Amino acid sequence: MSSSDTPPPSLYAAQEPIFPRRVKGRFRTLKWWIMAVTLGIYYLVPWIRWDRGPNLPDQAVLVDLANRRFFFFWIEIWPQEFYFVAGLLIMAGLGLFLFTSALGRVWCGYACPQTVWTDLFILVERWIEGDRNARVRLWHHKWDAHKWRLRLTKWAVWLLIALATGGAWVFYFTDAPTLARDLLAFSAHPVAYGTIALLTFTTFFFGGFAREQICIYACPWPRIQAAMLDEDSLTVAYREWRGEPRGKHRKAEDADTLGDCIDCMACVNVCPMGIDIRDGQQMACITCALCIDACDDVMDRVGKPRGLIGYLALSDETLERAGKPPKPILKHILRPRTLLYTFLWGAVGVGLVVALFVRGDLDMSLSPIRNPTYVTLSNGDIRNSYDLRLRNMTHEARSFFLTVENDPSLELSIENDGAKIVTVPADEQLNQRIYLTAKRGSDRANTERSTVRIWAAETGGRTRSYADTVFNGHPDDDDTNERHNGNGDERKHR
Repeated sequence: MSSSDTPPPSLYAAQEPIFPRRVKGRFRTLKWWIMAVTLGIYYLVPWIRWDRGPNLPDQAVLVDLANRRFFFFWIEIWPQEFYFVAGLLIMAGLGLFLFTSALGRVWCGYACPQTVWTDLFILVERWIEGDRNARVRLWHHKWDAHKWRLRLTKWAVWLLIALATGGAWVFYFTDAPTLARDLLAFSAHPVAYGTIALLTFTTFFFGGFAREQICIYACPWPRIQAAMLDEDSLTVAYREWRGEPRGKHRKAEDADTLGDCIDCMACVNVCPMGIDIRDGQQMACITCALCIDACDDVMDRVGKPRGLIGYLALSDETLERAGKPPKPILKHILRPRTLLYTFLWGAVGVGLVVALFVRGDLDMSLSPIRNPTYVTLSNGDIRNSYDLRLRNMTHEARSFFLTVENDPSLELSIENDGAKIVTVPADEQLNQRIYLTAKRGSDRANTERSTVRIWAAETGGRTRSYADTVFNGHPDDDDTNERHNGNGDERKHR
């Protein structure tokens, strides 16, 4: 075969399966606790009840899309208060920046949903198929009845976990007990079944098969985190100056020239990402610190001090290479960058709390009708139309008296109602068409655009709210009246 017939090399490398070995240690224990807490919160919160009174949902945490409200225990967020949600997202982002700048990718290693569910799926896999060596042998084993039985059992448990995950998600958007009964009776809305099916598939696939591929290729955070780190950021690192040159033969003649690393590969075998931390910092490292537990265990057995792999900053690495003690941990955490993130995070949090307690229970907005901008009545008066929206954020119906602020030349009226009082039902928004009429020859009627303030005062109460808008007049009122054809009560101007 000539060289021209040689097929080009493939640019695609098939995924190599990773079978993390079981490990014990303080970081692994911490990960178990975080997994239990986060999964417990996710699965159990929709079932917590909270009494808000009649005609209101009694679910503690509920995203009520039908009524466009978000309930969080005693807090009720309306659509116009979306800035609370935006503030929480800003706090989450600042918190991520803070923890990353101080401790590296601790979010990825401990609390990210992909990490939590992957850990859970690996735990199930270990229970059913055995630890690392047994899973490796099973991977290379032919597909016989034994292998099919283990794989189908594992996949079935994964599917149940994924199904519970998708089901728990939809429970946050409607009453959980009611939806659960409807789901079991096959009478729930198709959207619920579709959402559960989608989340079941993604959880099953991401946690069971994609695993580290999601962290490396799908998630943008590994590529962003480098901007969050500096020389004082603590990350999981290998103390190369202590471990090298590595070697296994500790009884050989040149054993005294070897470093502490015995090249046992324990740190590689426990890594859920399948990387070798001894190669230095890598984008795939999620800072789960399991390699620290594995290495410390080996160091204990060979009689060497712990810390060959540990949390280490670049500045400490320079000091340790020179034989000097590293900086205290607090100096790594309490530095200008982290303090700035903490200040911003706290400022946003305090602002949200203050806004939550000072917010009113009445929201008012006024939108002028643009087509036509004004109408000339048969007697020469100028009338503008507006859409008034009053949102009553209490659990009782309330009535409000509408007035124009300090302007006797303007008269306010309500469509199809001679009174100036509107009633807004409990927990609802009232949409009402209102009119402002300026007398012929008044300053308002002869001014093209002027500012107007409308007040809504609760009858028998102290609550007041206002909305500013514009009134459109006609500067050439006399010419307008001369052109009036007299065939109707009003004429529209665009």
